[in-house]
Amino acid sequence: MNLLVVGAGEMGRWVGRTLDADVAFADVDPETAREAASALDARAVALDADGTFDAVCFAVPMSVVEDAVAEHAGRADRAVFDVTGSMRGPLAALRDHAPDRERASLHPLFAPDAAPGNVAVVRDAPGPTVDAVLEDVADAGNELVETTPDKHDDAMAAVQAGAHAAILAYATQAADVPERFGTPVSRGLDELASRVLDGDPDLYADIQATFDGADAVAAAATDVAEADRAAFADLYREASDRWRDRDG
Repeated sequence: MNLLVVGAGEMGRWVGRTLDADVAFADVDPETAREAASALDARAVALDADGTFDAVCFAVPMSVVEDAVAEHAGRADRAVFDVTGSMRGPLAALRDHAPDRERASLHPLFAPDAAPGNVAVVRDAPGPTVDAVLEDVADAGNELVETTPDKHDDAMAAVQAGAHAAILAYATQAADVPERFGTPVSRGLDELASRVLDGDPDLYADIQATFDGADAVAAAATDVAEADRAAFADLYREASDRWRDRDG
């Protein structure tokens, strides 16, 4: 399979490392594409270059994926798929601009340097090329988590947008507390805050702009802040029960 990866950042490079394919990288920054190609024994092509590929993968920020699909989906002869982290928007764009191609959406639920791990998958229009892509992902030690666009994006609202908002809020109000006053709970949160704050603010901003989880966290925090002793205990027990009953 010859594969065009649109977006030569860390996730695009994960695709290039993971799939058994003749890979070409294209990026808005040509030097980034060249660096990725050099690192992975692939090649770099211009975004506006002619030619088609068996498959086209979109590994761009969520904020620009629909435009990228509109521009480049026609370069796929067989299949299109994305690894952007959201699913409703990308899959709608893939359907619009590649209606007669195999289609899938993949979301590695880990940073590329932490692979392998769980990879959420929607097989929107499966076929032999999509099957080959997913087989390579599984053969690399990843667990495929079959899902739907709505189920995936609703989950990401909680475990990405909501989690990041809660961690950022904690870091904001605890930033001036010396480490020597830490507790077992706060030290766990400190570790999470350090991990989040060592990342790319544009990536985290894209997640907040795509998913609505921060509002739910803010509402829950308000409930906790406004609760009296009895209401707080009720909230605690309710949360504890729901947490134990999660179905995974």
